[in-house]
Amino acid sequence: MATELNVLGTPLHPCCVNPATGYFRDGFCRTIREDYGTHVVCAIVTEEFLDYTKARGNDLSTPIPHWKFPGLVPGSKWCLCISRWLEAEHAGVAPLIILEATHASALQHASLALLKKYEFPI
Repeated sequence: MATELNVLGTPLHPCCVNPATGYFRDGFCRTIREDYGTHVVCAIVTEEFLDYTKARGNDLSTPIPHWKFPGLVPGSKWCLCISRWLEAEHAGVAPLIILEATHASALQHASLALLKKYEFPI
């Protein structure tokens, strides 16, 4: 993987490897043109967010064994689609994010100031 940058302009950190997250399931929130969801936001999911996204048609809490997906619980780290994160932000249920593990391409959809409002302190 070539050095990719996060929203702070420094090398992208991994988000989570257990369970493996990201479009490539390599732990990094990075994307390619074929990733229509643009999975670039490293979030620490909350119960409110999990309920919200399930109601919107994307159940992240139910395990799917044949995909080796254990299901997320509050506190899990996961690469979210920037569009879903923004929807959740408008609905008042956006989870905190790890800026160091959020891909720079998120800045094409949201300002750094907005993302920093949801920064998880590490």
